Amino acid sequence: METTIEIGNDILTFSADEIRQTDHEIRLVGAHVTVGLPQPPRRYLRHGWQSWSLAAWTDPTPLPAQRPRLLQPMQTDPVYVHDEGPHGSWVGAVEFEDGKVLLLGALRLETHVRLNGTRLEGWSEAGSVEWLVAYGEESALFARYADLLGDIFGRVEKKPAPRIWCSWYSLYTAIDEPTLGRIFDGLGDLPFDVLQVDDGWQVSVGDWEANAKFPAGMKALAERIKSTGRQAGLWLAPLIAVKSSKLFREHPDWFLKDAEGRFVSAGFNWGEPLFALDTTHPAALDWLAALMKQVRAWGFDYLKLDFLYAGGLPGKRHMDTPREAAYRNGIKVMREAMGADAFFLTCGAPILPSLGLCDAMRVGPDVAGEWESHRDAVLLYNPTTPGTKNAIRTSLHRLWLKPLVQTDPDVAYFAARGNSLNPEQKWMLQDLALVCDFRATSDLPQWLTGEERESLRDFLGDQPKPRQIGRTQFQLGPRAVDFASAVSMPEPPRGLESMQGALTGWLGSQGWALNLLNKLSQRALEKMKKDL
Repeated sequence: METTIEIGNDILTFSADEIRQTDHEIRLVGAHVTVGLPQPPRRYLRHGWQSWSLAAWTDPTPLPAQRPRLLQPMQTDPVYVHDEGPHGSWVGAVEFEDGKVLLLGALRLETHVRLNGTRLEGWSEAGSVEWLVAYGEESALFARYADLLGDIFGRVEKKPAPRIWCSWYSLYTAIDEPTLGRIFDGLGDLPFDVLQVDDGWQVSVGDWEANAKFPAGMKALAERIKSTGRQAGLWLAPLIAVKSSKLFREHPDWFLKDAEGRFVSAGFNWGEPLFALDTTHPAALDWLAALMKQVRAWGFDYLKLDFLYAGGLPGKRHMDTPREAAYRNGIKVMREAMGADAFFLTCGAPILPSLGLCDAMRVGPDVAGEWESHRDAVLLYNPTTPGTKNAIRTSLHRLWLKPLVQTDPDVAYFAARGNSLNPEQKWMLQDLALVCDFRATSDLPQWLTGEERESLRDFLGDQPKPRQIGRTQFQLGPRAVDFASAVSMPEPPRGLESMQGALTGWLGSQGWALNLLNKLSQRALEKMKKDL
């Protein structure tokens, strides 16, 4: 059915199977719904599918498909990477010249929103669903949408966000028992609640046992952390496996395949293709549950589960289940197995399907030791790669999730060594962490000057009770902060830059090129580690 409704001084046209109006909002029901806009919008809010995918207000025009192609499954929703219209998962919004915002948000999974000229179009991959249409002031609209999502997907009991030291952004995979021991000692009385061991401890991605760099084993490592008076945290990526892993070689039937029987690509990392676990396969689910119980038995109470998008990739599953529902089922099994007392952080995670099951969620791409890379931002036009500007931009546009989950914007930097950020850029990362009320760093204590160490101590103890006063402006105690310089998108490459981008994108899809970059990085890390 189709009808027109006057909202304020504007006439909007709606098309859906069912249309209901209340004093403050409109509900639509259908597998495909449209909202005819009263005028062309000046901005569109793109809401990406998973943690690292772009979320930002942009011009209402198509953006170039991000490169390289090989990494698209691990950075965005691969089904819609070439969608011609401005597109988002579950929710989209437009802003008009007067600053008013119109939101179209699905109240179920497997749903998408696209801007098509002067129409918002919503559609579902899994049949008829209910949609919210709301018009007015941006923060009020998203607060209402978040409240409805909490009713549908549940609300976890909010635990205080722990203050975290994480090994990743200083050492990456170059971790070992002696090095971590020296770092734990060096942290002294800094008020961290969790010391989290990141990637580099496992035999391989898929084989989650201690490698030769941790001869005492993971239980001993957890006990070593707890001896400092903190909780032990651990990183895993349980929904993916590299091609060479024992898990993949022995259980290929546990992994997603496409219609032609080929394994579904989950991207490329660690020098190998990645494959996606089928979270509808009973044996795979039993394995996931056993893995979570094992990690808890080792003594790790803070679990960061990464690369979780793999559970929601398109493919042929053991059971004929919509892909986001299949992902949510896998997350639920792991949540139950790890226990409600564990602190569960999701990363690289589809946003709505994770709600109600995790304590915290990474809400943007990884940070990095540089503000923005010309290669990634312009030549590849990729807003999902690690970078401080990318991380701030997307995290800022996901803060509407705060009533539902702890929002993790990633780590902040304090040391001058190991990064090229200027003081203002470091302060912006630190302020975003305070806005999110989620504090973490990877800075090595050996790198911190006395002044930097005290700045870190103050940061870990600061509780400013943030208040949003504009789209990018916040009040942090007596200070007003503005993140406007981090939200702009780069200009798409043209002319010679476009040709350079095509070549760079091609190289980025070659395994040998990615392996070369990885080897050079590993050599630099090992050299750096000798100085600790």
